[in-house]
Amino acid sequence: MRPGLLLIISSPSGGGKTTLCQRLLAWDPNITRVVTCTTRAPRHGEQDGKDYFFLSKNEFERRIAAGDFLEHAQYTGHYYGTPRRFVEEQIAAGREVLMAVEVQGATNVMKLARNSALADSLVTLFLMPPTMELLEQRLRKRAQDDEATIQQRLRIAKEEMAHWREYDYAIVTGHIDDDVAHAKAIIIAEKCRTRRVPKGGQPWVQRELLS
Repeated sequence: MRPGLLLIISSPSGGGKTTLCQRLLAWDPNITRVVTCTTRAPRHGEQDGKDYFFLSKNEFERRIAAGDFLEHAQYTGHYYGTPRRFVEEQIAAGREVLMAVEVQGATNVMKLARNSALADSLVTLFLMPPTMELLEQRLRKRAQDDEATIQQRLRIAKEEMAHWREYDYAIVTGHIDDDVAHAKAIIIAEKCRTRRVPKGGQPWVQRELLS
């Protein structure tokens, strides 16, 4: 059986990674999303165990010490982390694991994966807003943050965008349908790399190309 892909998608806050991931999950039932852990408070409508696992700072730090996270990082004063065991089990079962993660966390995953059994599964994608002005419009339109937080997110976004060349692929965001089409093409191509095709897997390749 072909091991699954570890799909890392990053963008600045407001860059569109959440919407893109939702569309990819609806497109392919073999793609599963990692529910990450965080110490920030739930936003309106968010559910524990579905959007995030909401943990206290003490519980999060206990799990860090226990080695429970594939990666963890701090962003705007809160911890975020990815459960290690879930990722490893899903990839071993042949499922594509989708991680929407900010740049610091993605960098940590890349370093770990490239020096482990996850190296051949790793595929990384950066969503690049065409302008900072458009990114600011998106942040203001969603009306989730006060002015100080928006300015902090914009400062962080400039730092994050300097790292886009560290990813395998970059998509300059435009219309969501175009972004999704590009991401689908990347996933299909990566699954059809010769090194990932199981022996005797020609029929599988044909199904992937025609899907």
